[in-house]
Amino acid sequence: MSTSPHHHTHPHRHPHSGGHPHPHGWWHRVRHALTPHPHDPADRIDQAMWAHRHGIRAVWISLLGLAATAALQAAIVVLSGSVALLGDTLHNVADAATAIPLGLAFLIARRAANRRYTYGYGRAEDLAGILIVAVIAASALAAGLAALDRLRHPAHVHHLWAVAAAALIGFAGNELVARYRINVGRRIGSAALVADGLHARTDGLTSLAVLLSAAGTALGWQWADPVVGLGITAAIGVVLIDAARQIYHRLMDAVDPTLVDTAEHTLATTPGVRHVGTVRLRWIGHRLHAEATIAVDADLSIRDAHTITVDAEHRLRHTIPHLDTATLHTDPAHTSPDPHHPVQTHPHPHPQALPHQA
Repeated sequence: MSTSPHHHTHPHRHPHSGGHPHPHGWWHRVRHALTPHPHDPADRIDQAMWAHRHGIRAVWISLLGLAATAALQAAIVVLSGSVALLGDTLHNVADAATAIPLGLAFLIARRAANRRYTYGYGRAEDLAGILIVAVIAASALAAGLAALDRLRHPAHVHHLWAVAAAALIGFAGNELVARYRINVGRRIGSAALVADGLHARTDGLTSLAVLLSAAGTALGWQWADPVVGLGITAAIGVVLIDAARQIYHRLMDAVDPTLVDTAEHTLATTPGVRHVGTVRLRWIGHRLHAEATIAVDADLSIRDAHTITVDAEHRLRHTIPHLDTATLHTDPAHTSPDPHHPVQTHPHPHPQALPHQA
């Protein structure tokens, strides 16, 4: 007997068979009783829309915050004539601008799946992440070139107190936006939003460079501004590598191996499951999708095998965060522990080797 593929999209009204212990104790059980879980399609759509709404809200709130920060800095640029502060202001403007493609990506990701895009449009977030990484790289390049140019052509800065105040404003504004973006991004599972938060953090470091350069200039060290600028360029490079690694992992369908271990353990400890075969997880935007093969006793009825598979999916949804869909393939236990293995190794004759039929 085989139910393949086994993809549950119906409301779960089954009892919690096998005791269904939850590892988080009584508080988790209370939350489970009071909080709806995305077991049926409507609930999962609501949870996905919740994530999209929070992502879009984070993008636009951070856009307004950075725009206000850049506006305050621009006013001080006019007063002081600081080229370093001008560069930092333009950097903040560029960071705010990255919110536009990311916001559009969240809007696109809300579109329903169709016959061409059967997994939906969640990859739009990852594509936006590529653009964000490119902007971070451009920021690092611009900061490095500006620092080298300042070494060759020292410049005088007026109203250093105003420049220092603008630097603190820039750092505070960017750090608040960075924390907000990173927290929301991690909560909804969006690597692109986390990368954009890391980008805002690099802008905050650039603002601190302006503060340190203003202090050095006040002490008569003309080389302070470019040297600090080069140091911040290196710091931006470190953040760039981290953000690029996150986006690369998403595009290559990489997941944290502990998630796979958790999924395997959850399926293996489900009452009635005799073997666990291949387990695959992948991110599409900020949602996880799971595929797995399990084996149950061969003498079970289709109804009983179905009940075990439903329970296994139920448990996956409780243990794997951001899980959107789970497709389970169920086979009788007397076959290979990996039911797909015999299919993968079955030889298929070349069409030319088949006997001719009149």
